[in-house]
Amino acid sequence: MRLPLMPKATAVWLVENTSLTFEQIAEFCGLHPLEVKGIADGEVATGIVGLDPVASGQLTRDEIERCTKDASARLKLEDSPVPMPKPRGRGARYTPVSKRQDRPDAIAWILKFHPEISDAQIQKLLGTTKATIAAIRDRSHWNAQNIKPRDPVGVGICSQIELDKAVAKAQARKRQHEAASGEPASPPPAPEPEPMPEPEPISRKIEEVPTAESVFGVRKSD
Repeated sequence: MRLPLMPKATAVWLVENTSLTFEQIAEFCGLHPLEVKGIADGEVATGIVGLDPVASGQLTRDEIERCTKDASARLKLEDSPVPMPKPRGRGARYTPVSKRQDRPDAIAWILKFHPEISDAQIQKLLGTTKATIAAIRDRSHWNAQNIKPRDPVGVGICSQIELDKAVAKAQARKRQHEAASGEPASPPPAPEPEPMPEPEPISRKIEEVPTAESVFGVRKSD
């Protein structure tokens, strides 16, 4: 599926200037609906200036109005004279300089909440190295005391779709491994502790109520 130029900037413009649904914008820009919602809430793509797809010839006003009236309709990308960028091949992911300081936090977040994701996947998803991942995992990183787990989508290092794909792939690999090794998907429940025997009742001697005779040795006369 062809995507518009600068998909995230286009999504910012559509959120700010149209009443299209999150699903319509997400599908047109190749994003996740939750990512578009984050743009609308000001949590994602902060500081990104919106790109007008109408001015760049990628959309028409009529197309936007058509989809605004019908929530089930989907935007169609116009044929643009501007050459579209070629999809990036496999290899290390480039992280902008402004985002590199957030990368250790993103690595810590994945290690904490998605330990099933392999180091190779984290390297490709976040554009980091195996040594950095190992240092953050065993807390030997030079800045370990300041690293706080943060969602990589929230800090803008990867998209929600890319993260979801990595999680789905890791979980599928985990299920295959468990099926091949015969190990249960989750550890068996711990056996219930045996009930403790009830303590035997301690018999207590009922103390006699003291009387005048027992205290003073006085005996009543017949």
